[in-house]
Amino acid sequence: MVLGLGTGSTAAFVVAKLGELLKSGQLTDIVGVPTSKRTEEQARGLGIPLSVLDDHPKLDLAIDGADEVDPNLDLVKGRGGALLREKMVEAASDKFVVVVDDTKLVDGLGGSGLAMPVEVVQFCWKYNLVRLQELFKEEGCEAKLRLNDSGKPYVTDNSNYIVDLYFKTPIKDGPAAGKEISAFEGVVEHGLFLDMTTAVIIAGKSGVEVKNK
Repeated sequence: MVLGLGTGSTAAFVVAKLGELLKSGQLTDIVGVPTSKRTEEQARGLGIPLSVLDDHPKLDLAIDGADEVDPNLDLVKGRGGALLREKMVEAASDKFVVVVDDTKLVDGLGGSGLAMPVEVVQFCWKYNLVRLQELFKEEGCEAKLRLNDSGKPYVTDNSNYIVDLYFKTPIKDGPAAGKEISAFEGVVEHGLFLDMTTAVIIAGKSGVEVKNK
């Protein structure tokens, strides 16, 4: 099985468990395709065999977390900074399973008030920041360049910057928003993961619930 390995706190638990099962012999014949350098380092340290999309352009399954999940099982992802590689790997997977807790459920994408990331090239990043904020002015959007712990621009694994969009009200039309964002020259990818999810596993106080597309 070729398995897409997500990025973030939830995905890290999945990768750790996968390494444990492989080491014990309970799982065999697994090849992982990581979605970030961070996940790659973790997986290598656990002895998980790894590959890339160039060698495995079709994956059986991808498992990852999400920042927001709406009633249609559409997602906001990428607050961990790996949205481009996550989307590439997960779009190439026959099945995409998302694992979240119930605090990630929203009525509409952008509804949490937390960041919806957009990866942009470094060249004239401010130009695109202004355009992105203007695009969503009806939703009360505020666009901010993501900074690292040192106060310098956060740089992705692909040597790009991230502009985080903060909405006062949810995005009205996710597919239209995704197309409009992608149409901007200099935008590399956005954190709207639409019509990609096979199932969402939701952990809550009352137990675990599985929602299928």
